[in-house]
Parts: sequence; C-alpha cells; structure tokens
Amino acid sequence: MARFGKEHRRQMMSLTVVRRTQMSDHMVRVTVGGDALESFSYHGGDQCFRLFFPRPGQTELRMPTFANNGWAAQYFLMPKDVRPYVRNYTVRAFHPESNELDVDFVVHGDGPASVWAQQAEPGSPVGMFDEGRRYRPREDAEWQLLVADGSGLPAALAIAEETPASLPTRLIVEVPTQDDILGTTFGPHISATWLTSPDGDGAMPGERARAAALTMTPPGGPGTVFVAGENSLATGTRRGLVAAGVPKSAISFYGYWKIGRSSPS
Repeated sequence: MARFGKEHRRQMMSLTVVRRTQMSDHMVRVTVGGDALESFSYHGGDQCFRLFFPRPGQTELRMPTFANNGWAAQYFLMPKDVRPYVRNYTVRAFHPESNELDVDFVVHGDGPASVWAQQAEPGSPVGMFDEGRRYRPREDAEWQLLVADGSGLPAALAIAEETPASLPTRLIVEVPTQDDILGTTFGPHISATWLTSPDGDGAMPGERARAAALTMTPPGGPGTVFVAGENSLATGTRRGLVAAGVPKSAISFYGYWKIGRSSPS
C-alpha cells in the first residue's frame, strides 16, 4: 500500500507516448508526456502508478475519472470492449523541464504490457494514476541494501541514483541475460552486483538475487533495505534477512508479480 504525505495529491492523468527506446534484449523504455505532468509531484525512486493503455483495436483510451480508491470499481464497471488494460509500474525518471516521464518495461512472452511496450508509437494515448512513493529509508541508516529482479530494476536503479554519497549501498540485481546488464554508472558509495538467469537453467526467477543477498553479512549499525520483484524473491529475502538479525521495520519488500499468476484484465 502506498503511503502519502500531506503534500501528495493523487492524480489521474491523460498522456501520450513520446518515444520508445530499446534498452536491452528484455528491457524497453517508453517515454510519456503531456501537460498533465506540469502538476505531477515526484517524490523519489519507487514512486508507483497505474498505467492504462489501449487493448488491440481500441482507438480511444477510456479512463476512470476518480482520483481515489474508487477508480477500481469505476474501471471494472466499464464494458470490456471499451475498458483499457491497467498494470502497475514505477517511475524510472521524471523530466520536469520537458513534462516527460520514463517507464521501463521487462518484455517477455505475449503479455498485454509486453506487446504494447514493443509496439507503442509516438502519439499513442496512455493514462496514469499516480499513487506515490512507498519506500521510506530510515533516517538513521548507516547502510542500504537494494535487491531486485528485472521488474524491480527501474525502482532499484532510481533509488540508487538518488542515494546520497554518505550512505554506503549494496545493489543486487538479477536480469535474464548478459545483454540486460545496463551500463549504469554510480558513485563509489554504490557497490553493484549484476546476476543473470537465462531460460532453461533450472533456477527460479529471483533465486540468484535472493541467494546473493542472504550470503552477505549485514553490516553493523542500523540499515535500510528495499527488495522488489517476483513474490518469492521479496518474501524470501525478507525472511532470510530477519533471521540474520535485520529488524523487520528496516525492510521494505514488494512482490510485483507471482509465477503462474496473471494480472486481472
């Protein structure tokens, strides 16, 4: 559940695709923009939102109008032939000078979001319901651990890029192939480990990232942890870190998806 400060105002925004960039074999960046982003408040890495995009054959994007929890009831009351797809994503980067926002997609198989991201053309309609930032690093943290698979990568990278140089950070990321290891550069306070999980090797998604996180000895002093990706990666890493002595209150964990389960349409 997102947590909102008094300064945060949830928004339902109509936007359009500005461009599509192939970042790697399995990662596509779709940049969206529009005047509605003039009032968008960016609060930091892991800021999440609902993304609405057309089903095949839909020429217009019909969106809910309620900028509150009532949006879901309004959405599911729409006839399916006019109802858009909706999926959860996080902000990779916000560019206020141009009213643009980057959304990174892991593309695999023939899921609706994967297909749409690979075919999105400039000018295509898209909707966004901003839901705020969830990760709140503890203010007294002396170290930070970020763990993610491909789905959690955009949030983990955004958090790492925004981390002050005074906070030593370990970043552990699992991606499908060597080509998906992005050439992201960090300051010396970020120690990044990239792992691959090619199809057919027998490992479950997120298994390598979880193992790497749990083989490290948590540093002394208070820390802060962000784990995001497949549900077993998130819950398993949290469980192991708690067993190693990390307080539950120091761990933010998010299961973005679950093996064998699709999102409602």
